[in-house]
Amino acid sequence: MFGLLRKIFGLDKKLYEKQKTLLINGTVEQRQQIAQDTSTHPEALYYLAKDTDENVRRAVAVNKSTPVQASALLANDKSTDVRLALAARLVELLPGLSEEKHSQLYAYAVQALGVLAQDEVLKIRQALATALKDHAKAPPKVVGKLARDVEREVSEPILRFCVALSDEDLLEILADHPESWAISAIAARPKVSARVGDAVVETKDVPAGKVLIRNPGAVFTDVLLFKIIERARDYPDWHEDIAVRHELSLDLARKLAGFVSQKVLDVLEKRDDFDPATRAEIAEIVRRRIDFNRPGSAAETPENKIERYVKAGHLSPGVITDALAWQDHKFVQLALAHLSQIHPIVVEKMLTSGSAKPIVALCWKAKLPMRVAIELQRSYARLAPKDFMYAKGGTDYPMEPAEIKWQLEFYGVDLS
Repeated sequence: MFGLLRKIFGLDKKLYEKQKTLLINGTVEQRQQIAQDTSTHPEALYYLAKDTDENVRRAVAVNKSTPVQASALLANDKSTDVRLALAARLVELLPGLSEEKHSQLYAYAVQALGVLAQDEVLKIRQALATALKDHAKAPPKVVGKLARDVEREVSEPILRFCVALSDEDLLEILADHPESWAISAIAARPKVSARVGDAVVETKDVPAGKVLIRNPGAVFTDVLLFKIIERARDYPDWHEDIAVRHELSLDLARKLAGFVSQKVLDVLEKRDDFDPATRAEIAEIVRRRIDFNRPGSAAETPENKIERYVKAGHLSPGVITDALAWQDHKFVQLALAHLSQIHPIVVEKMLTSGSAKPIVALCWKAKLPMRVAIELQRSYARLAPKDFMYAKGGTDYPMEPAEIKWQLEFYGVDLS
């Protein structure tokens, strides 16, 4: 053994001979003194990592001069205290170990931490998770194991705080139907990507969804916010938090305004981070929402509502897009029928054909701007974006008159 150690570590001969005698023939107290001494040669410490006395081995585990190579022995030590001491020492070493510059030492440390991450003793895994949760350079494989631990005390700190845990790990964990507390921990991370946020929403966990919406470090794309607002119809507890998200666009604010309480409408209207034009538009949306669902209108049929708007001269493109956002599809259908002079049954067939062309032709006949046709494709027909027909030049209809005429005649619309 000592010959091998000399080859590995290049031992100083005089000190080697002195310590060799004590290592072999010394008392427990003498071996413990050697194990505690930071000037002890690494070779001797490596040898003492297999000492029969637990206190000696523990002293080796905490000694700053102990070579990382000894970690493999200590990680499998029968003493819980020795393994706990090793975990603390390895975590302390990590910031100074570069995977590139110290690849072999780093590999030894990671291997030992991987063993400790699966230790049968809960307090060892818990201590390791607590120590690694704030380490940006924590080994990904090790924190990945800890994040999947069945014990909440182990996995929650990693899921909640550890930046070394990858999005791929988080997505895999979310796909495995975790407990609600685990989803909430992920939703509360200092930074949550749009991909992970989408996966949180897809779990349909209402408390975790609220945590995500309230998280200033979560990234929200328009697509994700659209999905959240769609789900929020059934989750009133989300409404006010959505209303204060700075990513909320005017179009999404309009959609949200369709079903939230007056309290949330007030929050939307009073947001001071919108520019004056946007605030004015939101105020107008709120006014239209109140008018659309005016007090006493519970018994008002869609036909009566259309008649009221026509008489007041208020059946505008904005009212139709409002109704789309608020999912009042019957009102939309009747409004389009009135404006295009096409029977409501035919209008419904055109809207539900599964194709963008009949919708575009219908809006052209109703003399509506192309933006309404785009919103109908998205919110009423629910076409895939790849199947949308968009405005030409930003505002113009993309179909030639002959093609529009063909579409209308196909549905039996009289153009004479």
